[in-house]
Amino acid sequence: MLAQRGYTDVTLIESSGVLGGSCRTHWYGGHPYTLGPRHFLTRSEAVWDFLNRSCPMRRYDQGHEFLTYVERDQAFYHFPIHEDEVADMPDAAAIREELRNTPGPAGATNLEEYWLFSVGPTLYSKFVESYSKKMWQIESNREITDFSFTPKGVALKTGPSKAAWDIAISGFPLAPNGYDDYFPLATKDITVHLNTFIEDFDIPNYRIKVAGIWHQYDLIISTISPEILLKNAFGALRWIGRDFLKLILPVETAFPKDVFFLYYANTEPFTRIVEYKKFYRYESKQTLLGIEIPSSRNKLYPYPTAKDQAIHKQYIDAMPENIYSIGRNGSYRYLDVGMIIEQCMALFADL
Repeated sequence: MLAQRGYTDVTLIESSGVLGGSCRTHWYGGHPYTLGPRHFLTRSEAVWDFLNRSCPMRRYDQGHEFLTYVERDQAFYHFPIHEDEVADMPDAAAIREELRNTPGPAGATNLEEYWLFSVGPTLYSKFVESYSKKMWQIESNREITDFSFTPKGVALKTGPSKAAWDIAISGFPLAPNGYDDYFPLATKDITVHLNTFIEDFDIPNYRIKVAGIWHQYDLIISTISPEILLKNAFGALRWIGRDFLKLILPVETAFPKDVFFLYYANTEPFTRIVEYKKFYRYESKQTLLGIEIPSSRNKLYPYPTAKDQAIHKQYIDAMPENIYSIGRNGSYRYLDVGMIIEQCMALFADL
């Protein structure tokens, strides 16, 4: 994108030994996986076409389903919650009465109100209450004030489809190594420094220090948290991360045919399990599951709270012209792969 805008002297500094971050394909026992599911989602055909041109993709527009395990019912149900499955629940009569009396989410100011106003207390407690507290390691879901990402399109689905994404293009690379071949294409003809750590930042003067030497640039695009660039000037931003466990099972597939994710909304320590065969479509007599457990040992998910978002805004407002903070960490938003590409398109169109 930078090359298309006429930038001919571009340097990329990467602290790890490879490009791609969590989108990089790893291998375990002959099974490919990424650190967390890195499926591709977008509502934009332009974004899909951009990636598909250099990283051929497989579309999953139909049949991409999620299930949530509800311990009190000892049952799995689709998520987003589907109206047809209410009849299968032991407390169906109470749920239907609550649905008739919900005011709708228009006046909600936090995540708890959104779900209570949308589906009532019983469905909220089954699917969302414990899951969200577990994911964010919080005492109350009233703390979550940015909840636009939560309902995957709707709070309660109706109609024949039980797919998780009816309004988005979903997919994954065709290649056995996933997105990996895209990274050298994206960095062709630029200077790439791997295993390189930035020791210090002098953002007002567009400088960074590497190996004791200051380097100055006309334009800086950062994908790390802005609190690092501005040396915690407005205080620390909160993050939650994940511990990631790998489990190989002696079966060809573990999940039902169209199910990509299992969510667990109870007291178990993990939040989500993904079966990687659903994405990579490789052949094996075994299958690999990835199990995610909320953790404070890494920085993967920004907190969707008014307090934290206000601190992030202070950092962004203090950035000089021609310093851009992008991506999930830089934007301090819960962005996925497609949303980040779309963000880059908008940024580079304005340069």
